[in-house]
Amino acid sequence: MERNDTTGSWDSIVIGGGAAGMSAALTLARARRTVLVVDAGGQSNLVASGIRGLIGHDGRSPADFYAAGRAELAAYPTVDVRDGTVTRAVREEDGTFRAVLEEHGDQRAKTMVLTPGMEYRRPQLPGLDERWGGSVFHCPFCHGWEVRDRRLAVLAEGAVGVHGALNLRTYSDRVTLLTNGAELTGPQRDQLAAGGVGLDERPLRALEGPGTDLRAAVFEDGTELPVDALLVKSYLHQRSSLALDLGATLTGSNEMLGVEAITVDAMGATGVPGLYAAGDAATSVPPSVAAAVASGYLAGAAASVHLAAGY
Repeated sequence: MERNDTTGSWDSIVIGGGAAGMSAALTLARARRTVLVVDAGGQSNLVASGIRGLIGHDGRSPADFYAAGRAELAAYPTVDVRDGTVTRAVREEDGTFRAVLEEHGDQRAKTMVLTPGMEYRRPQLPGLDERWGGSVFHCPFCHGWEVRDRRLAVLAEGAVGVHGALNLRTYSDRVTLLTNGAELTGPQRDQLAAGGVGLDERPLRALEGPGTDLRAAVFEDGTELPVDALLVKSYLHQRSSLALDLGATLTGSNEMLGVEAITVDAMGATGVPGLYAAGDAATSVPPSVAAAVASGYLAGAAASVHLAAGY
């Protein structure tokens, strides 16, 4: 089976060329389905020094990982990966899907898999952005090992901050929760004390250090707290309205994860016939490359089964 580049008609269009999208495309390709992958780039983990916790690829650079994925997909004649942006997506009256691409015009498919990744919104604090993905991070399971036994801090407030700081104690016995002016409750203070976690509720002015390294958190009063690495609470948001435009729903924000994820079942089905979603955009668990690969595989398999049933 060969892809049909002339009519712009496919078995499936995968929107997003990150870990979940390439995993879904690979699964569909191996089921001999014609697949168009539209990749807008800008994967959120490209700033990280390496992918962590993905067996067989632990420490591999994200850029290298994505390049290898594209090379693997290129071996399948039914797959086409194109750099571009889907500006609009529509489910037609006959149940098929139409994607409007800035660079490649209209493309149509019998199924669609949404894997656009998510936008990470983090606190606005001078010195934070240039250290993001290195000495400032958002996932202890992805980066905690690399900063083990160092002077660590958590920037968050309330129950989220307490949870994050206690969890970070796995990696170091020197952990401080920074609430940036927000006050904790008495029971929350007791939790931190019992867990051996320090607390500083003063407002912050900036993060400082040589280059992209972190040396200290600076408070508004000019005093400093020595810090080698900082865990920051960030909130994940959809990058576009495509899911909602196609009739899918969002789960709403989660206090701990801050994820407004696309609602899916265990196989990535959105409830809209033929529409699937995977990766960070459709997760209610801590995001990771490992989880994205797994969910992409399931969504791709489900889309192929949908096609086989003749819908």
